[in-house]
Amino acid sequence: MGVRRVVPNVRVRDVGASREFYGRLGFEEVMNHGWIMTVASPEVPTAQVSFYAEDDRTGPVSPDMSVEVDDVDAAYAAMLEAGMEIVHPLQDEEWGVRRFFVRDPDGRVVNVLGHR
Repeated sequence: MGVRRVVPNVRVRDVGASREFYGRLGFEEVMNHGWIMTVASPEVPTAQVSFYAEDDRTGPVSPDMSVEVDDVDAAYAAMLEAGMEIVHPLQDEEWGVRRFFVRDPDGRVVNVLGHR
């Protein structure tokens, strides 16, 4: 199982203001679902930050970070086998990802995903 990218998920008051601010640093919007928006470096596309002003649309909480892996089913099985707390079960989302949430040892919620 390999990690493709890690993205901090930051709660903000105004997603548009964050897009404008980080745009001044060279980031460009690469995803916007209305409730969550991601910016990335054009030179290093995996250098990303996501901003949200609303709670997660399908999960019970908003995750602190997202980790994209190349095999989300294997990651889910590994977390279950290790007895980790699954906060949101593995499921396919309408926006093209398969994901689950798991709590890390310090209580942060990690959105583990793979693109379909």
